[in-house]
Amino acid sequence: MHKKSISMFALVLAAAAAHAGPTLDAIRQRGILVCGVHTGLAGFSAPDKSGRYAGIDVDYCKALAAAILGSADKVRYVPLTAQQRFTALQSGEVDLLARNTTWNSRRDTTLGAVFAGVWFFDGQAFVVDAKKHPRVKRLADLNHASVCVETGTTTERNLADYARANKLQFKPVVFEGQEATEKAFQAGRCDAYTTDASGIAAMLSSLPNRADYAVLPEIISKEPLGPMLRRNDPEFFAIARWTIFALQQAEESGVTQANVAALRKTSQDPVVQRLTGATSDVGRSLGLDADWAVRAISAVGNYGEIFDRNIKPLGFARGPNALWNRGGLMYPMPLD
Repeated sequence: MHKKSISMFALVLAAAAAHAGPTLDAIRQRGILVCGVHTGLAGFSAPDKSGRYAGIDVDYCKALAAAILGSADKVRYVPLTAQQRFTALQSGEVDLLARNTTWNSRRDTTLGAVFAGVWFFDGQAFVVDAKKHPRVKRLADLNHASVCVETGTTTERNLADYARANKLQFKPVVFEGQEATEKAFQAGRCDAYTTDASGIAAMLSSLPNRADYAVLPEIISKEPLGPMLRRNDPEFFAIARWTIFALQQAEESGVTQANVAALRKTSQDPVVQRLTGATSDVGRSLGLDADWAVRAISAVGNYGEIFDRNIKPLGFARGPNALWNRGGLMYPMPLD
């Protein structure tokens, strides 16, 4: 940034701090956004050999930090298991969960928390070792079979619900943590493994014998995954929600990491002008400056770029995660 831009950004932050809620105020005071993430799920949040996190959830945290604090680097990632995540959020150990967490009524109404929106549409799937179980083609073929499942997840309950509704008998073999569950399945301790379809894709992408496994065709649940925040800060909630919409709108409008700065100056499209702050007070209404979305997009790209960078290498199709006008469910609310 130029010196003048830095000064303006500082003034906006100082003015907004006076009206910030407890979480947003804490983020600004410490100068760091603290994100609870997965302990290691390829495509979503996983550390590389040097300890740097990458994934679609990580990119969301980077975009949010860029919007609020002016830099995508001002994030601290806290790896959490499924069992740990809600306690960590409730206690204030993290500012939000960006940890492939399913939005459902119980979590939205009983944990003192709220979801900013849907960041990724998923669904529960099953995988088997096709060499060991060549006759298993559908879920009905798993009747009386053992199934590896991670405890503390919606996956565990969905498995029981599906079995009861379809008069099947599964033998759940429960483990804590996705890594432990995957290793147990790969070691042959269960006939099948069930988790989100994206999680199965992530596991298979890392296996040299990928062809030995078969993903069954049924998807037994809706798993809308999104950032989860404490229900104590409407200002932070609004920024978290509209960051999702801004990144989706950027894709819809053809605004990319490479061209966002230029389009802010040259675009005659009213939607792009509002998105980039050229002709809009969206940033001010969020307690931010006009360039908040430009910084977010500059940091990680639009939603399509984020998906292609992190999820596409897993062999996972866009499907419902495509934009609404391209056959998907992603529908950014209008910026005005």
